[in-house]
Amino acid sequence: MPILPVSRRVALLGLAAAGLSRPGQAQTSSAIGDWPNRPIRWVNPGPAGGAGDVISRLVADRLGARLGQPVLVDSRPGAGTNIGMTIVARAAPDGYTVGLATIAANAANKWLYRTMPFDPEKDFAAVGMIGLVPNIVVIPPSVPARTLQEFITWARAQNRPINFGSVGAGSSQHLAGSQFQVITGLPMQHLPYTNSGQMNTDLIEARIDMLFQSISAVTQMVQTDRMRAIAVSGTERVPAFPDVPTMREQDVDITSTGWFGLCTPAGVPEPILARLDAELGAIVEDPAFSTRLAATGSVPRRMGRAEFTRFMAEESQRWRGVIQAVGATAG
Repeated sequence: MPILPVSRRVALLGLAAAGLSRPGQAQTSSAIGDWPNRPIRWVNPGPAGGAGDVISRLVADRLGARLGQPVLVDSRPGAGTNIGMTIVARAAPDGYTVGLATIAANAANKWLYRTMPFDPEKDFAAVGMIGLVPNIVVIPPSVPARTLQEFITWARAQNRPINFGSVGAGSSQHLAGSQFQVITGLPMQHLPYTNSGQMNTDLIEARIDMLFQSISAVTQMVQTDRMRAIAVSGTERVPAFPDVPTMREQDVDITSTGWFGLCTPAGVPEPILARLDAELGAIVEDPAFSTRLAATGSVPRRMGRAEFTRFMAEESQRWRGVIQAVGATAG
């Protein structure tokens, strides 16, 4: 048998060692090295045109420019965001599918649904937060109230449950309304909608009594007096409506907000997660982006992976108590 040159023997030993490595190791290393080399899918679990869709497109365009590959938004609404986030949870952990993390799928739904198609803590890897989304409390113009306390007085005199709408069980609007019910003791009935436009129309025509609505969804209608804004749910007043006081300013201690962030399926390689975290952070901290996001009624908020992971766990426990207190379920 001929003796192979040393260089040839070393090469063959290297190939043998590679063959003994754990399955997928070589492919994973290659994927990290040239990632991304094709478009990335961004799953928005809310409806097209909604607040989540707007924020998804704002970030995806900028993220694609920074990564050198298109980031394509795919809106997959339904089941209180569970349909879209199931797609993310079951996607290959290769960095080519990301999802919009929300208060519903990543905090509240596990307490609302009897069964869940994914585990929000085990099936996702956090990338980072994008922003907070305060809700604005709006009522029909026909209701004779100008402040939150006047509305509460009016509501107590109705001798019936107060109806409030939301874009679905587990949404920030639903949770804010549930918290309002717990704090005020008002009897309330939650009406989930699949169409935000119809919900706004029903409020204007007084078929429902109040909404905790995203600011961008009702700005024009408030400005044209088709509905009346009486409070905002965040910790501070919002630039779009500086004269509208917070709920806390009106002696109702609610500072809840919706929020949006970015996540991937669990198991995405660490270097890819680190790259996504860094790029997302640069986007959120860019003044031009912050100004654009604030114009939609959202508040930019930078959180890296570890902080965002802790935040979502804390939010889950926070809303567990509220949901159990009002006995809310979503099927």
